[in-house]
Amino acid sequence: MDSSVRAERPDAEPCGGLSAEARSDFAVVVPAFNEAPVVVDLMAELKATFERFQLSGEILVVDDGSTDGTGDLVEREAGDWGAVRVLRHRTNLGKTEAMLTAARSTDRTFLVLFDADLQHLPDEIPRFLEKLHAGSDIVTGRKIGAYDKRAVSSLYNGLSRRIFRVRVHDLNSMKAFRRQILDEVHLRHDWHRFFVVLAHARGYSVSEIDIDLHPRRGGVSKYTGPLRVLGGVMDLVSVWFLLLFSRKPLILFGFSGMALIVLGALLGGVTFWLRFVEGFGFRPLLYLVMLLEMVGFLLLGFGLLAEMIAQLREEVDSLRRGAR
Repeated sequence: MDSSVRAERPDAEPCGGLSAEARSDFAVVVPAFNEAPVVVDLMAELKATFERFQLSGEILVVDDGSTDGTGDLVEREAGDWGAVRVLRHRTNLGKTEAMLTAARSTDRTFLVLFDADLQHLPDEIPRFLEKLHAGSDIVTGRKIGAYDKRAVSSLYNGLSRRIFRVRVHDLNSMKAFRRQILDEVHLRHDWHRFFVVLAHARGYSVSEIDIDLHPRRGGVSKYTGPLRVLGGVMDLVSVWFLLLFSRKPLILFGFSGMALIVLGALLGGVTFWLRFVEGFGFRPLLYLVMLLEMVGFLLLGFGLLAEMIAQLREEVDSLRRGAR
C-alpha cells in the first residue's frame, strides 16, 4: 500500500487528542434528498455525538430539492441548536452540488461528508478529525460490513485503484478533507466519486480508516439502477482521459495523427509502385491513402489547438491561485 495511504481502526476512544480548535474548526456536510424517514434519528444521534465528544463545529444539511419536507423537519428537530443550518436547492442537483454548496457556505477549515441515511454512525466523525489533524489532507472510510452493491462497488473501486494509482478501497464512502481542496479541484455533476482521485493527482495526501456499515434506517437508496453503473463507468473514462491527457493533449492527438500520416505515406508509396511500376491501379487503396492523410492532419491540427487550450487553462488556474 502507498505510504501516504494507510488504513487503521484504533481501539482507543476517539477524540481524546483533539484540541479545542480542532473540535470546532470543521463542518459536517449532510446531503439529503427525501430523507424525512430518518431525520429524527439523524438529528438525535448527531447531537448526542457532539455532546459526547464536546464538538462545536457546524452541521450543514443540504436539502437537495426534497419533496417530503426534509429541510423543514431538520429545522424542527434541531430546534434552538445553533450548530445546524439548512441549505436548500430548489431542485434535486446531486451530491456533488451539495458538497459545493456547503463548501461555499462555511469558512471552516475541514469538511466531513456524512450521508443522511445513517449507514455510518456520527460517532465516526471524531476519528476522521483526528486523522486530519495528524496530517492527512483527505481521510476516506473503508466500509466494513455487508451491503447489496458490494460486487459492483468492489469492481468499480478496483478499476479506480488500478487506473488512478490511489490505494484507497472506497472512493464513494464517508470522507473528510480540507475545504481548500475544492478551490483547486473542479467537480462536475456526479464527480464527488472522483474527488479523492482528482485531489490526489494535485498532490494532496490521502489516508484511510475502517468504518462500520449499518443497514439503512428508513427511506430508499437514491443510487440504484443499471444506468447509474453505466454513467459511473463513463465518468471513470472521462476522468482518466482528463488526468492523462488534459495537460499534454498533443501526446494523444499528435501521436495518433503522425502515425496515420506516416501510414498513409507508406501506403502511398505502395500505390505509386503498383500504378507506375507494375502497371496495376487499385483505386480503393488510393482512397485509403487519402483518408489516412486527411484524418492524420486533422488529428494533428486538433492536438495543436488542444495544446493552446491547455496552456490557457494553466494560465487561468495560475491567475486564480494568485488571486487567493
